[in-house]
Amino acid sequence: MRPAPRHILTAILLLILTAYLATFLGISAEKRRGTVCNGLEVAVLDSAKNSFVSSGEISGYLGTELGDISGKPLRELDLTGIEKLVDARSAVLKSEVFTTPDGYLHINVTQREPAVRFQGKNGGFYTDREGYVFPLQDSYTSNVPIVDGHIPVKIPSGYKGEVRDREAREWINCILEMTAYMEKSRIWAENIVQISVQRDGDIIMIPREGKEKFIFGGPEGFEEKFARMEKYYTAVKPSAEDGYYSAVNVKYDGQIICKR
Repeated sequence: MRPAPRHILTAILLLILTAYLATFLGISAEKRRGTVCNGLEVAVLDSAKNSFVSSGEISGYLGTELGDISGKPLRELDLTGIEKLVDARSAVLKSEVFTTPDGYLHINVTQREPAVRFQGKNGGFYTDREGYVFPLQDSYTSNVPIVDGHIPVKIPSGYKGEVRDREAREWINCILEMTAYMEKSRIWAENIVQISVQRDGDIIMIPREGKEKFIFGGPEGFEEKFARMEKYYTAVKPSAEDGYYSAVNVKYDGQIICKR
């Protein structure tokens, strides 16, 4: 049985369309292979939140590492390698590198978001909420809680990555949990102006108002310790005149030890 004429016509049209698309795509691919780089455009996607890196800094860094890419064929640009270069920057969380038909190399950058700044006598570092360490930046300081003093964590200068020592990693994670609790409650985030670590490992909390300092102990069990601090303010301090106590020890379970 012979196929209907309309079926034959449809088949012919499909063959013509397929041939046309193959030719068009081949020409487009050949054109793209011959396209040269007309320039670089860098966008820092979260620049309104943090300013650790700028588009100018990334452009200058790549210029030093790659030289002038203008005029180079796009096919010669190693996009994966460029991503690795950008991601290696200390405050960069991730980058996305791609080219567009107009010949431009585009880089979208997302920065790491610091949660706590640790500042010791020999330098400091940031960590994000996952405990990932990255260096302080000369050009920008993030407004995050600061823990200073005798930080029991040894981080090489310029280090970026996970903390390898288990005890140090656990201590940092506990500090992160403690500061997150403080920020969530808002009471402590607004009223505690300094968090310092002593040689013996005790944390000292300095309030915005009042002369007393709070001996907190280690960061573990922080919720109960903050509860004892709150009890001091509600049950102990009202019965004493301002400045009566110089130190309040809340590090022991069930105890609030006040010292004149």
